[in-house]
Amino acid sequence: MKRLLQYFLIFILIVSCQQEKKEAEKDFTTLFEKSGGTETPEYEAVISYYKDLANSFSEISLFEIGETDSGKPLHLVVFNTDGKTDLNKIKTSSKNRVLINNGIHPGESDGIDASMLLLRDIVKNDSLKTKYKNSLICVIPVYNIGGALNRNSHTRANQQGPKEYGFRGNARNFDLNRDFIKQDTKNAVAFAEIFHAVNPDVFVDNHVSNGADYQYAITHLYTQHNKLGGKLGAFLEEEMRPDLENSLNKKGIDITPYVNVWGTTPEKGWSQFFDSPRYSTGYTTLFNTFGLMVETHMLKPYKTRVEQTYELLFSTLDFTENQSVKIKELRKNVVQELIDKKTYPITFKVDKENPSTFSFKGYEGEIIDSKVTTGKRLFYDKTKPFKKEVNYFNNYVATKKVTIPKAYILQQGWHKIIDRLENNNIEFTRIKKDTVITVEVNHIADYKTRKSAYEGHYLHYNTSVTKSKEEIHFKKGAIYIPTNQNGIRYIIETLEAEAVDSFYNWNFFDTILQQKEGYSPYVFEDVAEQFLKENPAIKLAYEEKLKSNVDFAKNSRAQLYWIYKQTPHYEKAHLRMPVFKVY
Repeated sequence: MKRLLQYFLIFILIVSCQQEKKEAEKDFTTLFEKSGGTETPEYEAVISYYKDLANSFSEISLFEIGETDSGKPLHLVVFNTDGKTDLNKIKTSSKNRVLINNGIHPGESDGIDASMLLLRDIVKNDSLKTKYKNSLICVIPVYNIGGALNRNSHTRANQQGPKEYGFRGNARNFDLNRDFIKQDTKNAVAFAEIFHAVNPDVFVDNHVSNGADYQYAITHLYTQHNKLGGKLGAFLEEEMRPDLENSLNKKGIDITPYVNVWGTTPEKGWSQFFDSPRYSTGYTTLFNTFGLMVETHMLKPYKTRVEQTYELLFSTLDFTENQSVKIKELRKNVVQELIDKKTYPITFKVDKENPSTFSFKGYEGEIIDSKVTTGKRLFYDKTKPFKKEVNYFNNYVATKKVTIPKAYILQQGWHKIIDRLENNNIEFTRIKKDTVITVEVNHIADYKTRKSAYEGHYLHYNTSVTKSKEEIHFKKGAIYIPTNQNGIRYIIETLEAEAVDSFYNWNFFDTILQQKEGYSPYVFEDVAEQFLKENPAIKLAYEEKLKSNVDFAKNSRAQLYWIYKQTPHYEKAHLRMPVFKVY
């Protein structure tokens, strides 16, 4: 019996070894390679590829996380030389953590193919496995699954390849690269779960650009360094960006900052794209991750674009390896650095007085008669390439700052806000009993609203507030959110109404803009008369306004409403943000 058991164990070992050998011998040549660089695989083929890779190599782990609007889960692929990865331990690993996002716009599939090649080549090469032994390389194979399943050959009208690709909108027709802060989609919620599980030091999002024509096949769009601010911003602009450019240059690849020009030529220069938190890199840097968006050029061959994306990913991994200690030190200290500054910038404008300059490789452009319409058109003459010094307006200055409070208090009932705080690992407690607290109160003073729908919303902008100090009675269960935590940027950028991508500007608080109670003028006339008699200071202010404001003096309805707003009858909730600040 004992001998029989030994034979059985030997048999199992042989079968297991044969299976491992069989798996290792799988053909991992991609469709991109088989097609000569002209095709990209369908969604199911991408996931099947990674399943095979994970089954064949212990260094590759594949996870299903959350759910997307398509009904399918997001996948996360992780390379780890130590073997299979524990998802719960990634964020606290001492290794470098890099997160690569692909297919947010599935028609821009370059990163999908480049990442498949990247992980395969690393895991099959002992020297590369050794080189990146201190890195956890995390890849979202396809983020916009619904868009990837909506496959066609026509919607990318200006793009040269691949032959077939996915659609920009997701299963509910959202542009996912506008959804990171508002999280209307299940995709964005699942992404947040992945992002916080990884807690990446560096984040890369792969795209294809539209716009001007030029000689480069690839451009970079780092998060705006002044917005990132402090030592992080300086490191990004002075070390990370130049290192990547030099690394690619040594590989024979020219790269330029993303050409943020639409309908004109780049010779006069352009401003750096400002990635507010609605965008991927704007969102990820709220948690002090270095963000890089890759933009290959739509008019260059697909094969070239994928190959250069592949090389850029390697250069990013190399930089992260080389600067590991510095990156982790900067990220560790940034919360205290922000708090020590005491103020936080929430709006910016381009600094037109201090551009950077660099040599740009473009094509001569001219305006010629259209052969299609009765008008003119822009034409780039590729027989006339040039190299010229151009202005790059990559410096921004803050136009509004807020004093960082000790905490924010959110009234009960704002469930969508609480959901998003929880999705993003924001620490908060609930007030345990009814309490009166002295806080700063913000009232919406002015704002404008977009006339056209934008990603399911009618966005507010140019918002301004008035501030007052008041004693507010908070009921048991109100949300107390301290700012001294890793998500300090996220808290400020979402809860400050004046911030570009605040929850207010994304319409989460629109019910405060409408009064729920009112008055009948013929009844309130008598109340107003008595109120002014009993409040001489308010009566004096009213009379002064009549004298100083001609339009007001002619408008009896505005006069009565002004008086009404001074009385106790005017509802306190109107225009008052349900977010309060504790100093």
